[in-house]
Amino acid sequence: MVFNALPPHVVFQEVPDEVSLAFTITGCPHACSGCHSQDTWDPMLGEPLTPSTFIDQLHKYQGLITCVLFFGGEWHPKQLIRLLVIAQSQGLKTCLYSGKKQISNKITQHLTFLKLGPWQAKSGGLESRNTNQTFIQLDQQISLNHRFQGA
Repeated sequence: MVFNALPPHVVFQEVPDEVSLAFTITGCPHACSGCHSQDTWDPMLGEPLTPSTFIDQLHKYQGLITCVLFFGGEWHPKQLIRLLVIAQSQGLKTCLYSGKKQISNKITQHLTFLKLGPWQAKSGGLESRNTNQTFIQLDQQISLNHRFQGA
């Protein structure tokens, strides 16, 4: 089984101190109220993200990126893990943005960073001091939320 993704983008703010190649995985089953990416709920949106196409993208950006970021995909753990392992084998850090409150250790063991928590308008995102979301550097088990909230 292969999941679909939108074309990747190089991003600078989603993972502190990293230049990330970000893949938005479509077919999100969480359907968080107020989601700014409701179009990604459609699993048919985007193109298949196979290991081969993923490696092609990594080679295209080789030397320019330090991290691979997945917006979602945890609902396809085997496919996600396969891509995380490929990224790690290329010397890249890995990150997952999830709307879930918790992720299986089968996935987290292949991650450098993890953002957890569903979007809640009343709490705001990572930039809010009242957020229900957390951004974790997994090797040290520390929250990096302060890095999104400024002074």
